[in-house]
Amino acid sequence: MPVLVVTGTGTGVGKTVVTAAVAAAAVAAGRSVAVLKAAQTGVGPNERGDAEEAARLAGPVTARELARYPEPLAPATAALRAGRAPVRPHEVAEAAAKLATEHDLVLVEGAGGLLVRLDASGGTLADAARLLEAPVLLVAPAGLGTLNTTELTARELRSRGLDLLGVVIGSWPARPDLASRCNLADLPLVAAAPLLGALPDGAEERGGGHEGEIGEVAAGGQIRTGRPAADHHTEQIQTAGPQFTGRQFRRVQRAQAGRGHQQDRGLQQPRRVRQRAARRVEADQQ
Repeated sequence: MPVLVVTGTGTGVGKTVVTAAVAAAAVAAGRSVAVLKAAQTGVGPNERGDAEEAARLAGPVTARELARYPEPLAPATAALRAGRAPVRPHEVAEAAAKLATEHDLVLVEGAGGLLVRLDASGGTLADAARLLEAPVLLVAPAGLGTLNTTELTARELRSRGLDLLGVVIGSWPARPDLASRCNLADLPLVAAAPLLGALPDGAEERGGGHEGEIGEVAAGGQIRTGRPAADHHTEQIQTAGPQFTGRQFRRVQRAQAGRGHQQDRGLQQPRRVRQRAARRVEADQQ
């Protein structure tokens, strides 16, 4: 099933813009794409939700959300306070499976982090991913504090038998501080998964479709990072970025076709890059 679940280490980390970047790259490759928002909170009836925002940024994609609640709260709490029915994991899985019969790729974007509750019984996006048997893309912030939440999320995914495809930094600052630069080496180590790239801070503000920043992602066939600083720590993100839409998409396809992805050569370069970056950080500290 051509489904990819997009989650984050928390709220406001860039899930929607990363979802849009993946969608734009897939559209540029000639694929039909649907973006599914499991539960939209904090948005009024006439305002643009995350799925619609992803469509604005990515171009011609199908946008759908299962429920909308006006208050900016966890979906279970927002549904309760609004007196509306919550979204349950099996409903997310069923909607994604239906969209998958009509599209080449379905991107399921969660709300907040992986374990944010969708309903009163404790259902989460992780439960929906398990029902779908779908790989998960983890969006993380660049700076101080990201290592702990990234590792916790990665461990939870593995404890549930879910495939962590990799990590993407949702907003790479124009002037990265020391913690952000060091995290380029540390993030893939704590996640035990490749750092696939990053999006520059404010990419969503610089235009959508094929005319703006997200369009450049599609045109370049990669998650673009720019060159935020003349620092050797940026090498990892520069090298890992182009892996995302090409080899990593093929990895998903091979895994879903049942051919096994552990021998995929597409994973070898990010691993070497991580090791090289880690050695450089260690040398800097000596």
